[in-house]
Amino acid sequence: MTSEEKKVYLLLKAVIFHYHGLDDVEQKDLEMVAADFDAQDELAWALTFVAEDYLTAFDRARTYLNNIIGDYPKNKRVDLINMVWQSNNLKGYVTEMEATAMLKLARDWNVEKELIDLVLK
Repeated sequence: MTSEEKKVYLLLKAVIFHYHGLDDVEQKDLEMVAADFDAQDELAWALTFVAEDYLTAFDRARTYLNNIIGDYPKNKRVDLINMVWQSNNLKGYVTEMEATAMLKLARDWNVEKELIDLVLK
């Protein structure tokens, strides 16, 4: 996985996790993923990106991600959306705000139907 892919992965998780306020389970998940991928620098970058302005973090991340992910193959876009959905399920629930954010990204990336299919499984 390239440094850019690590940034995308961790920013996506971080911005969705921060949508309602990062809790301990989510913080541990981010740290575990960073350790697994040897991506401590990319995690620090993602957390700094979000902290620059929490209120606009999602919209800024959406713009950033859309510029990069538009070139990804469809299966990789689906995998990214599925990853963040599964990560949210680790805590046992997905908030309405998180689900809405993921749907917006899925729509941007032309994988909305695939996300809905994954959720219904």
